[in-house]
Amino acid sequence: MRLQKIIANAGIASRRKAEEMIAEGRVTINGKVVTKSGFLCDPKETRISIDGKLLKENGKKIYIILNKPRGYISTVNDPQKRPTVVELVKPLRMRVFPVGRLDYDAEGVILLTNDGEFAERIIHPRFRIPRTYVVKVKGFPGLSAIAALRRGIRLSDGMSAPARVRVVDKTKRNAWVRITVIEGRNRLIKRMFEAAGHPVLKLKRVKLGPFSLGHLKPGEYMLVSPQKIALLFRGTERLKEDA
Repeated sequence: MRLQKIIANAGIASRRKAEEMIAEGRVTINGKVVTKSGFLCDPKETRISIDGKLLKENGKKIYIILNKPRGYISTVNDPQKRPTVVELVKPLRMRVFPVGRLDYDAEGVILLTNDGEFAERIIHPRFRIPRTYVVKVKGFPGLSAIAALRRGIRLSDGMSAPARVRVVDKTKRNAWVRITVIEGRNRLIKRMFEAAGHPVLKLKRVKLGPFSLGHLKPGEYMLVSPQKIALLFRGTERLKEDA
């Protein structure tokens, strides 16, 4: 089995994040650093460690919907000692990691899990999982700006995919816009509106795939059963198995 899949199956991180950890030299096999993601090994016959800690077999799968407040970082640990989303679910006493990112100054839906395959299904571009945000922007986006966002707008790392966009409210100086995208690029929404001439003032993710906030207040979370996860994703493309 490939090393990154073993790490994902152990509930440490998604496969993509596991690949980053391997490339950073944080993973050892039988005491030797491995930096190649495609490394094949048998988890039952090898001793795998991450950051010096022995990799243990994953137990019960857990899935959490959290309403992330502003001022929390979407990671397990932060070198700058900022509060992390993982700290908000400490009462569960389960090792989990966030699925993807939500900016430090943003709020809304974020998922946490110890299921690396589930995380991969949510964040990998090939699954085209929709992400819906309600955004407060500077000024009032006109027809040309809305059309550009709907077509796709040029960014430093390439064109954005077409988005569903509509203005939902206006104040004296600003507007609230609802936007749905199928990409998870870093700071994508902020960069899109910046390119359209309307910088983001506030950002809230209200839906991620089939998962929404419901009545959760900032900082609150709820568990989703594995059975419901299976039902939600029934009929979607199955994850490709490693060669």
